[in-house]
Amino acid sequence: MLLSQSYVNISFFQPPAFLMIGIPGLEDFHGWISIPFSSMYTVALTGNCLILLAVRRTPSLHQPMYYFLSMLALSDVGLTLSTLPTTLAVLWFDRRLIGFNACLVQMFFLHSFSVVESSVLLAMSFDRFVAITNPLRYATVLTNNVIVKIGMAIVARATLSLFPGPFLLKRLNYCPGKILLSHSFCFHADVMKRACADITVNILYGLYVVLSTVGVDSLLIVLSYTLILHTVMGLASPRERARALNTCVSHILAVLVFYIPVIGVSMIHRFGRHLPHIVHALVAYVYLVVPPVLNPVIYSVKSKPIRGAMLRVLRKRDQS
Repeated sequence: MLLSQSYVNISFFQPPAFLMIGIPGLEDFHGWISIPFSSMYTVALTGNCLILLAVRRTPSLHQPMYYFLSMLALSDVGLTLSTLPTTLAVLWFDRRLIGFNACLVQMFFLHSFSVVESSVLLAMSFDRFVAITNPLRYATVLTNNVIVKIGMAIVARATLSLFPGPFLLKRLNYCPGKILLSHSFCFHADVMKRACADITVNILYGLYVVLSTVGVDSLLIVLSYTLILHTVMGLASPRERARALNTCVSHILAVLVFYIPVIGVSMIHRFGRHLPHIVHALVAYVYLVVPPVLNPVIYSVKSKPIRGAMLRVLRKRDQS
């Protein structure tokens, strides 16, 4: 109450820091909860770094499909590192404050790596589309130069899409008494709700980013697999159909692991205002933590070349 009164005459206010929260209602168990979170972060970083090393050190994996897998692993590492410091700080040490500008920086990288991951999954669907529908031109269509250009376009798209976000939040007037966030990291939708100002522009911007990136990507992925399925059904041999579809299983699982939580987070932020805070927190953690953990598992289990290359990297490390 005193804090609100001390700022009552100030026309423009930005909080020096926000207060983060871990798992609402389970604060007394944060020490125990940190154990599975630490394990998942370790698995995510170890697994994705192993994929990067495996592709780099194995000449036979220097192919478009594995280059795109490396991009996916790199985006997963970035997504993990975006949330790891603040989440573990809250769970381990109960350090809940995050500076206003630091919050905006974290938000930018968190959302940027999410857009990068969505774009990489789209690029991987294009890779499978070309490989199955036009295998004879695969090597000439997806050359190293084309892959580099795709990678640069993905980074540029994410950067340009998310660059306005922090500036749109900095222009807002915030409520002195509304500094408590809903997570242990900074979401755009969460931060803008702390403002005591008209946030229509921010809402429209957030909707535009979601539709123009994740929305467009998901539709194009569905379209590519519709065309792939049409091509596969035209194959005469059932064995050839199974072989062609088997090359897509890992990617389909990665798409589901990423997009199902994305849809869940989007729906809850817009229509789940009356749900318990713990539901918001858990869905957000699933969205940010689970895909980086599961992607290396999916590809190491379903892809024999990746599994073999990862094991060779581990053996060399043990021998050294």
